[in-house]
Amino acid sequence: MKKRRLTMPEIFLIAGTRGMLGAGAGLLLAEKFEKKRRKTVGWSLLLVGALSTIPLAIRVLGSDK
Repeated sequence: MKKRRLTMPEIFLIAGTRGMLGAGAGLLLAEKFEKKRRKTVGWSLLLVGALSTIPLAIRVLGSDK
């Protein structure tokens, strides 16, 4: 297994994207909010979290530090 060195900002960005994905998925599964608003916000968070993960993953997995 390769070891990777991450800076604190990279760790915070990774944690933030994971949080957005989780919050988006949670809103999509929740029943507490108005359906239209819940779906809009949930999908937005889920997509932003997923799409922002791609460049981070490329940077972390592709680096040979």
